[in-house]
Amino acid sequence: MILSHKHRFIFLKTKKTAGTSIELALCQICGPDDIITPITAVDEALRTGLGPQNWRRHGWFKSPRPIWKRRWFKIGPPDYGYYNHMSAAEVASYMGPAIWNSYFKFAFDRNPWDRQVSHYHFRHRGKARPASFAHFLDHDRRARLNNYEIYSIDGLPALDFLGRYENLVADFEHVLQILGIDQKIELPRAKSSFRPARPYQEYYDERTRALVANWYQNEIKLLGYSF
Repeated sequence: MILSHKHRFIFLKTKKTAGTSIELALCQICGPDDIITPITAVDEALRTGLGPQNWRRHGWFKSPRPIWKRRWFKIGPPDYGYYNHMSAAEVASYMGPAIWNSYFKFAFDRNPWDRQVSHYHFRHRGKARPASFAHFLDHDRRARLNNYEIYSIDGLPALDFLGRYENLVADFEHVLQILGIDQKIELPRAKSSFRPARPYQEYYDERTRALVANWYQNEIKLLGYSF
């Protein structure tokens, strides 16, 4: 997640949508007062712009994250500030209406059936005998992603622009144009080596196809995705 006071934008980072690549690119134009949340050490090695900064909140402020996501349940950054996949509701509660309502807010999403296959391979990276795709959907408690919840508030989209992963480069350039940024910024390739070249449709049967459609009906309706 990035909140830029310099350019007056808020980038909400969704999952399995090239969010880290977008974040690494945007860091190149950020200023010293902007909020940049931490990423993994592997991804930090690709960063050429500013690194994590200003994401901690001091004093008695606490993160609105659900208790099961907090530090004593999960390894990650200290739980008193902004974090990677922070939701629109959380950012709005931290920043207040003046900033939230006046800054340009954007995110990216992806065809849910394709995105789910990407998530499957990422969750099974490095495993000699990974579970089947169907088993992953049925039994992994972290199989279901929450992208719509990241960029919505009270069930409604809370963005000025929602880009598509399938149109990543053009939509990213569109964002830069809206922000009035003339600098040429290349999107690095982060986390792109976990998935074999195989059409996502081949992973599904009728049951799992319907399961994913039910999970992500909000995204499918909003962006008009089809299998």
